Amino acid sequence: MKQMTFAAMGFGRYAKTTRKAAFLAEMERVVPWGRLCALIEPHYPKAGNGRPPIGLERMLRIYFLQQWFNLSDPAAEEALYDSAAMSAFVGIDLGSAPAPDETTICRFRHLLEQHDLGRRLFEEVHVHLEKNGLKVAKGTIVDATIIHAPSSTKNKDQARDPEMHQTKKGNQWYFGMKAHIGVDSKTKIIHSVVATAANVADSQVLGDLLHGDETRVWGDQAYRGQGDVIREHAPNAQDFTNRRYRQNGVIDEAEKLRNRTKSRVRAKVEHAFGVIKGVFGFTKVRYRGLEKNAHRLFVTCALANIFMARHHLMRAAA
Repeated sequence: MKQMTFAAMGFGRYAKTTRKAAFLAEMERVVPWGRLCALIEPHYPKAGNGRPPIGLERMLRIYFLQQWFNLSDPAAEEALYDSAAMSAFVGIDLGSAPAPDETTICRFRHLLEQHDLGRRLFEEVHVHLEKNGLKVAKGTIVDATIIHAPSSTKNKDQARDPEMHQTKKGNQWYFGMKAHIGVDSKTKIIHSVVATAANVADSQVLGDLLHGDETRVWGDQAYRGQGDVIREHAPNAQDFTNRRYRQNGVIDEAEKLRNRTKSRVRAKVEHAFGVIKGVFGFTKVRYRGLEKNAHRLFVTCALANIFMARHHLMRAAA
């Protein structure tokens, strides 16, 4: 057997702060742990005659690790043993205590889902950002993206998820759910979220994505012709959604130019989707049913807001 060096045992001479460790150090500073734990605490098990529950903040940190790194319950347990940065972030000393097992992690997730705490966490993060100077302005950008679900029937039930549906985009068919968001045009902060099956048209939930105080609303051509909906939910808002510029093969160059100008603002919504799907890896649903995946979407959007605002929050804290 090869003899272990001090480096192998964690006493290395050389060290480097990894991107994962740097990311977790930032999240340590900017996530309002106290406020979020206070939301969950009334629903969290209390110590009694049996085995005392694991600390609430520790479980919340593990749950957030799952969202940041796209981990299943078993993968989250293994990651705490594999990654020193993750175990340190959670506050687990593996020399004296084990990490929570996957069943414990699963039960905590079910607790949050049962009490619809994902939505409340999203709202609490929004309040926290406003108190730190990131207030929702007068412009909203609306958009939607598809989150894929398994379309195969090669499973135990021999069927696809009945709450997911297919939709055609261009010449390609997709199966899954759709994440609709409303984003502040100034700060790029997500202020409203709706989850539907993929076959629900973007325009059907437009009213739910507006906070009511807008003076301008941006959106792609999927939202054209919704002026009445915008006036109903945001009476002072102007409709800046893209218009159709090609009709019967004839291109309206003026309308095309106006769309291009609008798209410079509308592109900001892609930053939010870039964090949700590109950074956090939420491109596919993990659970069956719309409700559980909608819960995850709310939490992911809350964490995406913190991620996008992290530099502002760190300056405010300093």
